[in-house]
Amino acid sequence: MSTSQDQKLSRGALIALVVGSMIGSGIFALPSAFGRSTGGLGALIAWAIAGTGMLMLALVFQTLSMRRPDLDTGIYAYAKAGFGNYLGFASAVGYWIGCCLADVACLVLIKATLGQFFPVFGDGSTAVAIVSASVILWGVHVLVLRGVKEAAALNTIATVAKIVPIAVFLVVAAVGFKADIFAWNFWGGEERSLSSVAGQVRNTMLVTVFVFVGIEGASVYSRHAKKREDVGAATVLGFLGVLCLLILVTMFSYGVLLRPDLQALPTPAMAGVFASIVGPWGLVFISVGLLISILGNYLSWSLLAAEVLHSAAKNQTMPSFLARENANKVPSAALWLTNIVIQLFLLVTWFAEYAFTMALKMTSSMTLIPYLLVAAYGLKLAWTGKTYEQDSRRRTGDWVRGAIATLYAAGMLYAGGLKFLLLSAILYAPGTILYFLARREQKERIFTGPETLVFGVLVLAALAALWALVSGSITV
Repeated sequence: MSTSQDQKLSRGALIALVVGSMIGSGIFALPSAFGRSTGGLGALIAWAIAGTGMLMLALVFQTLSMRRPDLDTGIYAYAKAGFGNYLGFASAVGYWIGCCLADVACLVLIKATLGQFFPVFGDGSTAVAIVSASVILWGVHVLVLRGVKEAAALNTIATVAKIVPIAVFLVVAAVGFKADIFAWNFWGGEERSLSSVAGQVRNTMLVTVFVFVGIEGASVYSRHAKKREDVGAATVLGFLGVLCLLILVTMFSYGVLLRPDLQALPTPAMAGVFASIVGPWGLVFISVGLLISILGNYLSWSLLAAEVLHSAAKNQTMPSFLARENANKVPSAALWLTNIVIQLFLLVTWFAEYAFTMALKMTSSMTLIPYLLVAAYGLKLAWTGKTYEQDSRRRTGDWVRGAIATLYAAGMLYAGGLKFLLLSAILYAPGTILYFLARREQKERIFTGPETLVFGVLVLAALAALWALVSGSITV
């Protein structure tokens, strides 16, 4: 992809990429997603943990963008620099598949939203829903092929448009807020004990990861930034703005409906909360806002997915054919492979009992490993002192932030449970075929000794997951 000045992105465009990637389907599902898992106190604790952990991760991204400006492909490049070729590849392929799954979640939610008005779309996984989602998929494919600059501009417009219905919801929810309902919801309607709240918080954490996925948007596109310092600033500013919106949407909802009513809301839950205050027209208003939001979110993920594959191919971590560009300097080969994979995932939603929830949690699980590797690399730099020779005063602070971000990512993997780690292995293991092809092209040894061990564990985990699926002990 061209890096000429006409393809460069401003700070505003980079912030829009971060916000556009983070605000999508997740925020509109928060009232019911949190209502099913926790009450107000658990939600506050969950957001405090998630906000702190993700802020530390955002600061790690900011630090790495300044300390390693030579690594201009973001999330995958840091893992490769810190932990070798195969884990760098695993970070790239895991993040890429996570982007694909995020797009699937967007498409399913679009159809589930339409299903409230047109029953033929059902919950987003009917035959008609899958066919129409495929039309959107390939329509956006054609749009992106016209150029990243144009697609990024459209994403900026969509990002502004999606904030409007969320802002209206917050104003109306604040007016309709009832202190007695919020008080009843505070402990989740369960036993008033710390152990009960701790269980609620754990059940909520994987949802918080999903709504933060996209925080690395500016980092992935760092080589397109007009100014290098804009990358870190866009990451932190975009994150803080989205965090405020997420907390407000969640907490205001607890003051409008009782938790059992929040649990029962169909997707998009925000529309149900809004309609309970203003009447039936609220369902239409939020649903329209949701459709705009998700289409913009879908576009952001399409851009990020293709960029990660393309950049990894240019750096010889992926097969060289994925570095091909069209006449508009768009990574066309990477885009084709991305959308073929999304199409396959769409077909799988036919068999999933809760297609949106499954896509949401799988997205979180796939992207947590790349996040963990980035945080660990930030920690490693500060620990070893590399790049701190002329600036030792910042080393301790960066070490603390890297350590917190690493513990957070590892903790989220644990909180998500073994099921999603095993299912992730089913996707990581066959994805290694791309690594085999890349190493053969370069006539390099495929694995080092430690990498052979990592791959062996991955294959065993994938086989265990397949056995669990066949035996019925794991369901999708």
